[in-house]
Amino acid sequence: MKLVTWNTQWCRGLDGTVSVQRIVDGARAMADFDVLCLQEIAQGYADMPGGPGDQPAELQSLLPGFQLFFGAAVDEFDTAGHRMRFGNLIATRLPVRQVQHHTLPWPADGGVRSMPRLCTVVTVQSPALGAVRVMTTHLEYYSKVQRMAQARALRDLHIEACGHAAAPPLDDDSRSPFQTKVHTPHAILCGDFNLGPTEPEYDVLRQPFVTDGARRLHDAWHARHGDTAHAPTFRLFDRTYGPEPVACDFVFVSDELAPRVRRIDVDLQTQASDHQPVVVEFDAA
Repeated sequence: MKLVTWNTQWCRGLDGTVSVQRIVDGARAMADFDVLCLQEIAQGYADMPGGPGDQPAELQSLLPGFQLFFGAAVDEFDTAGHRMRFGNLIATRLPVRQVQHHTLPWPADGGVRSMPRLCTVVTVQSPALGAVRVMTTHLEYYSKVQRMAQARALRDLHIEACGHAAAPPLDDDSRSPFQTKVHTPHAILCGDFNLGPTEPEYDVLRQPFVTDGARRLHDAWHARHGDTAHAPTFRLFDRTYGPEPVACDFVFVSDELAPRVRRIDVDLQTQASDHQPVVVEFDAA
């Protein structure tokens, strides 16, 4: 199974050009991906730089054979009544078992710029790995208070899902909304976390917990590369937001998937966004 995650900056490159095609081409250059997780996808924000248009529709046309699931963290209307949405998108060619959109905490932090945040979850059926919860998100940049609350909520979502896998609800064949769901402890949590590996939120995400035994989320980079420092994913070419390149786009994996990480790499050349894309590939066994 191959997955690419990328904060696209609404598909706006460092040259100022908005190009959905360039994002798809860049992701395909990294891998023949089974799952594509994108953050900062826009729909209807005509006044944003580059005029992004309807990016979920563009992506659907560029990804034949894939199902697309757009999770709008922001869903609002302008004064003329035009709808505007902004958030995460997961595209996959694998069979899909369930889709969930989890609103993340947005506690008040007066005088600080912020927006609502979301975690989009698509449970796919991988021939090699079985059922896997693919979770993608984009945490708050400006508010540390909100970012910490969101990191804790992501960990809680994984704990809750592992609890259901360990103690599943009553089987139900009613073909109603109560019908039996797929519950799995196998998870991939990826996206732009807007924090570095030395921040306390990073430790919160990896803090062990107990359901049917000691479990945790592992940083896939270290699962593959050991103690080697993360490759930078932000501020590599554009220093608008700080003087040094940093890693803030991560892939976290559940216990069962950590030993199966065959490859995780960062494209350190592309300038199709202000972030660098990350690819992760898993062994079958």
